[in-house]
Amino acid sequence: MSNPNMENKVKELLELKRMKEELEAEISAMEDEIKQVMGEEETLLAGAFKVSWKTFTSSRFDSVRFKKEHAELAAAYTKQTTARRFSIN
Repeated sequence: MSNPNMENKVKELLELKRMKEELEAEISAMEDEIKQVMGEEETLLAGAFKVSWKTFTSSRFDSVRFKKEHAELAAAYTKQTTARRFSIN
């Protein structure tokens, strides 16, 4: 399918994605700066804001190890799905 009328939309989308990446990088840099100031402290009072940076523990299922050690069982409980991938080249 060819649709030259969509070229501007695709250009706009790519520009928005580029801007998003820039904003995410800025956000990450600011968060890192705040974390550096906080050091080992878990909370920071910054005027009207309370910033938290707390350690937590989570448990996650190790599917790679499970598949390696119990391949048949993993295959029995594996469900395939179909989806469409959107990309721009």
